[in-house]
Amino acid sequence: MEASTAWIHALSAGEISELESALQSVRAAGLDIADVTRDSFPLPTFGPTLDRLRGDVLRGRGFVLIRGLPLERYTLEDAALLYWGIGCYFGRAVPQNGKGHLLGHVIDMGRHEHDTNARIYQTSARQTYHVDTCDIVSLLCVQKAKSGGLSSLVSAVTIYNEMRKRRPDLVPVLFSLFDADRRGEVPPGRNPYYTAPVFAWHEGQLTSQLVRRYIESARRFPELPALTAEETEALDLFEALADEFAMFMDFEQGDMQFVHNHQILHDRTAFEDFPDKKRHLLRLWLCPPDGRTLPESFADKYNGRIEIGDRGGMFIEGATPHVSLEPV
Repeated sequence: MEASTAWIHALSAGEISELESALQSVRAAGLDIADVTRDSFPLPTFGPTLDRLRGDVLRGRGFVLIRGLPLERYTLEDAALLYWGIGCYFGRAVPQNGKGHLLGHVIDMGRHEHDTNARIYQTSARQTYHVDTCDIVSLLCVQKAKSGGLSSLVSAVTIYNEMRKRRPDLVPVLFSLFDADRRGEVPPGRNPYYTAPVFAWHEGQLTSQLVRRYIESARRFPELPALTAEETEALDLFEALADEFAMFMDFEQGDMQFVHNHQILHDRTAFEDFPDKKRHLLRLWLCPPDGRTLPESFADKYNGRIEIGDRGGMFIEGATPHVSLEPV
């Protein structure tokens, strides 16, 4: 995959022009970013291409990179609106955190990776392989780091197949339930941790989810037992295989990545910022209308809602979903 360009869609001059026309129509209508929909962001010729790319994400290789959005032409607000408009062709945006942010900011905010009420994207540390609580996670690179910050992806199906070859005795362990920390962002009526398997078969498809760091930090709750030696060994092998089979990509300014969380895990390397500017990515969590069905064992992670087109995100009491252009 690293040697291929099949997963990269380079924007043409015509597609950029069409995007800018859609931007102008939104501006003329006076719409806020959060109110923009696919219908109000018309892309008559590029739209069908985006539908095909969404199919690649949901039913093909599981990811795509759209390259070449000329950010130097736009304010941050216009760049965010263009990104949001493209995102509308992949799915409906859902809140990413306890503040109700529909547009996330992946930036080092000085938080520590071991802070149990912080999310790892608020630090400069390596994330480790994980998935998010949505069908599709997307990133737009606004500003690169001085060094590091490479994006990496790995197939959960490949990890499963390799585990079957090397340690078939450990495979069933990952089909059992694991508790994972919600990191202080707790929906009404839910525990401060969710319970779900790493692997699950459902309607002939292997679906996966894992946030190892949150599985370990959930042990802070006294009612949860320590991981068994077998569970630790299975998780260790999963992560070792992820490191072995991952591919890496270095985002350029204007790159947009779309990843299917149910089959692809993502990570990023640690990074160092420039003295006068920070690595900055915008992020969308997207719920497509044509996603895969999920097993009931994933319901707790998804706050009880696993219906296609109506799942994902963090809906916290008192937090109204909205778009913020400030990384707060």
